[in-house]
Amino acid sequence: MRVNVTVNGSAEAVDDVWEGESLLYMLRERMGLPGSKNACEQGECGSCTVYLDGVPACACLVAAGQAEGRDVRTVEGLAGGGPGEERLDPVQEAFAETGAVQCGFCTPGLIVQSHDLIERNPAPTDAEIREALAGNLCRCTGYEKILDAVRLAAERRAAERKAAAQ
Repeated sequence: MRVNVTVNGSAEAVDDVWEGESLLYMLRERMGLPGSKNACEQGECGSCTVYLDGVPACACLVAAGQAEGRDVRTVEGLAGGGPGEERLDPVQEAFAETGAVQCGFCTPGLIVQSHDLIERNPAPTDAEIREALAGNLCRCTGYEKILDAVRLAAERRAAERKAAAQ
């Protein structure tokens, strides 16, 4: 079947999609977007988190056909700028700068979920950060660097908003 979907702002028609295939498989294998990771395939780890119509969702739990006519934004789609001038989102930058990226397997899902948190709550407390990221598992860290990254990204986003308001 063909799935018509908007991915990272671009209208796409994806052919030969099997009706039992996941959105995650379609993104990674058919569309060449490997950012979202395939870890548990049960919605338990959060490594495949993407935005689906502006709401974080585990792409492994969404059938590809359910994305028909919908908007998907992956970790690759968080980066801004135009062609030739792509820049990382402040959340992506903060994860790199604080050392929150270790093996990198959980990182895309954590970045998407952190991005969503900061968009909804520009100044989250540590408890709010922990709650927002509770569905994202990391086997490499003690999560402290991840918390540092979210705090740093929230501070930078607040500074950006303040500068834009002036």
